[in-house]
Amino acid sequence: MNTAVIQFPGSNCDADALHAVRLTLDPDAQFVWHTEAELPPGTELVFLPGGFSYGDHLRSGAIAARSPVMAAVKEHAGRGGFVLGVCNGFQVLTEAGLLPGALSRNRDLHFHCAPVHLRVENAHTAFTGAYQSGQVLEIPIAHGEGNYYADPETIARLEGEGRVVFRYVDNPNGSLNDIAGIVNERGNVLGMMPHPERAVEALLGSEDGRGIFESLKGALVQ
Repeated sequence: MNTAVIQFPGSNCDADALHAVRLTLDPDAQFVWHTEAELPPGTELVFLPGGFSYGDHLRSGAIAARSPVMAAVKEHAGRGGFVLGVCNGFQVLTEAGLLPGALSRNRDLHFHCAPVHLRVENAHTAFTGAYQSGQVLEIPIAHGEGNYYADPETIARLEGEGRVVFRYVDNPNGSLNDIAGIVNERGNVLGMMPHPERAVEALLGSEDGRGIFESLKGALVQ
């Protein structure tokens, strides 16, 4: 799977993302700077990493969502290409309109950096096929604005269509319905606050994040 890891000014999980993808999925994954107007030829997965793009100026992800490369990311998603947005990447996806809702300040207004437990709600997506529905994963978070919100109609639609793919077991941030990760209607764009790229090696305390990358590999083969 040809993978592009997008770098914005202020990204600080880009190297983690590149390492995880090269380890589990694509040895030739490469960085793409935010000013690029096009993705590398043959790109199959776009990874929007965590961090503080543009210093979270205005709102988290607001400026990054309007970077030149995001036009190419939207076109890629529109063609059915895979997009994974983690933490700040999730925020960018909502700001760009690729996913519904918004991420606001954590309920207690504190930054949280710790392993959390997630339950797999839908194991029938391109990102979760390597898991079992109901499986509980340990994956770390590191965010101050991970409180997911959407209007009641949107929440009902996400729940009814099985688009809530990860849910917190013990909600650390106040997200509605304990939502930790969602997909778009087509199922090719995933946004999640926890960091699977930090959970792909036993040395880091958990390998539970590997399933996302293994799922993508399997989806591409089908």
